[in-house]
Amino acid sequence: MKPTPTFCKTDYQFLRELIVKSKNSTNAKEANQLSQELDRAIISKESELDNSIVKINSYVTIEDVKAKKQMKIQIVLPSFADVKQSKISILAPLSVAIIGFKENDEVDWELPAGIKTLKIVAVNTISESNS
Repeated sequence: MKPTPTFCKTDYQFLRELIVKSKNSTNAKEANQLSQELDRAIISKESELDNSIVKINSYVTIEDVKAKKQMKIQIVLPSFADVKQSKISILAPLSVAIIGFKENDEVDWELPAGIKTLKIVAVNTISESNS
């Protein structure tokens, strides 16, 4: 069974707005998947949100469970996405697969070649004041 994603109210509302704006774009499928995740999400106060939860601007280390390969990414807004710097848009399939989940959660990521199981190994959230 898939874990339940958790979002703070700010991210939740922001993502809902982003989904509405993305309905007609090339990311419509991802926007729909993200919307489904938001529909079943737990919404908590910013101050009560666990630091190990993946959110916008989080640096995340994920592991392909089968291949035992790790990669580090940062989840960013679509306008800041840059694959060369491992900055992945929140609307990219990989981000949609892990946003709202926490360290040690395993999630399935749908790829054209099939489904991969990813484990969230580490989450670092850098606040605006530190960056």
